[in-house]
Amino acid sequence: MNTHKKISLAKPVIDIGYFTEDLAKTLDFWRLEVGLDYEPPVKFNDGLTQYRHQLGGSVIKINTSKFFLNKNPGAYAKLLIAREGQTTPETVFDPDGNEIMFVPPGYNSVTGVGISIKTSKIKQHQQFYRDALGCETLSANTFRLGESVIFLEKDPNARQAGHWVDKGLRYFTIHVRQIDDTYAALINAGVEQGEAPYSIGKIARISFIKDPDGRWVEVAQRASLAGPWWPED
Repeated sequence: MNTHKKISLAKPVIDIGYFTEDLAKTLDFWRLEVGLDYEPPVKFNDGLTQYRHQLGGSVIKINTSKFFLNKNPGAYAKLLIAREGQTTPETVFDPDGNEIMFVPPGYNSVTGVGISIKTSKIKQHQQFYRDALGCETLSANTFRLGESVIFLEKDPNARQAGHWVDKGLRYFTIHVRQIDDTYAALINAGVEQGEAPYSIGKIARISFIKDPDGRWVEVAQRASLAGPWWPED
């Protein structure tokens, strides 16, 4: 994998995306138990509907599909959320069994959100986050992308990931300023392609790449953050 220059972020934090088939209980969890503000749902490609919840600068993106969802390997292992007033780490599970840890701000460098990844390919993931995505190295297995933190955990039983439209914590989103140029540079640097850039109206232009386990990372340009990608009149 070739070294890639640091990505130009349109916002300094990642968003978190996952899919559920238990929408009512999941919405209650984030809205009532966690207390997040939310936006009206948005329908987009291939029968997907997204329910966006504001968590500081990040967005928790709860997705549903009109098609049956599997529960394949390769979901992100844990979501960490820094919460004001939290004095010790507290682990909870959402209605689908996704692990969420509320932590004091600054815990293991998490000031907003962090994600934990279980993999048998530690060295390849270190190269992916350090060299391809240009993350700041905090320790051998801890990386900072903007203000968000990624943790690697060794797991010899970890398996190759399924598709991003699947149950669980399936992807996170990096918002960039020039989606097509950024995507091309990542592919040229040796990153595995997931889905080439495509537009969702004039809301966002999105793409996907894959980590060394085939886990999905969305790379997107949202017009409200980075301006248009289409030629202006």
